[in-house]
Amino acid sequence: MSKTISITAIASISPLGNTPESIWENYLNENHCFTQHVLDHKKTFVAALDADSMQVIDALRESDNKYKSLDKSVLYAMSVSQKAMQNAGWTQKDVFGINIGSSRGATDLFEKHYQDYLKTGKAQTLASPTTTLGNISSWVAHDLQSSGPEISHSITCSTALHAVLNGVAWLRAGMADKFLVGGSEAPLTDFTIAQMRALKIYSNSTEEYPNRALDFEKKQNTMILGEGAGVCCLEIGATENALAYIEGIGYATEILEHNISISAEATCFQKSMKMALQNTDLSKVDVIVMHAPGTIKGDLTEYRAIEKIFGKNLPLLTTNKWKIGHTFGASGILSMELAIMMMQHNIFVGVPFAKAQVQAKPIKKVLINAVGFGGNAVSILLSL
Repeated sequence: MSKTISITAIASISPLGNTPESIWENYLNENHCFTQHVLDHKKTFVAALDADSMQVIDALRESDNKYKSLDKSVLYAMSVSQKAMQNAGWTQKDVFGINIGSSRGATDLFEKHYQDYLKTGKAQTLASPTTTLGNISSWVAHDLQSSGPEISHSITCSTALHAVLNGVAWLRAGMADKFLVGGSEAPLTDFTIAQMRALKIYSNSTEEYPNRALDFEKKQNTMILGEGAGVCCLEIGATENALAYIEGIGYATEILEHNISISAEATCFQKSMKMALQNTDLSKVDVIVMHAPGTIKGDLTEYRAIEKIFGKNLPLLTTNKWKIGHTFGASGILSMELAIMMMQHNIFVGVPFAKAQVQAKPIKKVLINAVGFGGNAVSILLSL
């Protein structure tokens, strides 16, 4: 069985847009995608879908009476899965697996149902089936009329990259030839933002760039929440229509001191990167798309882990969270999309306020990192 895994399509919907053209154009624009949200009578930043993307979601919701009761996280996943399947050239005759996860699941719908329960003492009929975690992959499978296995999971902010790991495992085990993997998140609710504020990690910055991801000198935490979804189509073997190949995978779990801790040198990232890079000349890695959520410790510990692995000869470093915020379970797949686009266009997309970096060679190998509460780190090495 071939160990080569081809990525034959990737699709997303996020504050950057919902087409490859709009997404790339927004990446080249140094403006962030944040908007103002009112919480407890105070304005705070969030990264929400733009009007065009919401029209796409509204049209999907109205396309089938059964879809009207679904959470945004489910609709986001359905929308991008339709596009990815089409772009990969898959049809309903193809047997493919689905693994799409979420950190929070049906966040908006769950909170609304619970508020109704507190007021009336009764739960609505569809409260349970529309808020279960398996809701996402199940509805995607229904919408695509797929006949393969369907899997949902939640591994906090590394959820999407764990879906990639799982898809790779199924393919290399010979249990499937094709897998649709990714993550979806719609966490822009008052309660979720309040939880991040309670952790003292949400941005209160009034600077031009309120999320200071990759600013290793910042004095306050600057994480901002975003929403979106992304999926990619994986196929076993080297295909003619491959956008990129998965060259290495790595994973590790941190030994925690408390619920959200990460060690000073991010041991979990060191282990996951070493695993993903075990057969790779480190000098050949051109870019790392960091997890870098915009928190003081989160950014700095990951950077220290990268230094431990690469020494003084660091690849180019970037992240997209300064632009679209932290999309929790979907963040890893959106980072993979950035990696693929940089390789396709051979243009490094840096962070405008970070230390300047110069692209000195073509971008052919990119490492993507993700980690979440619980210290579940994943690293994926992509190549052209």
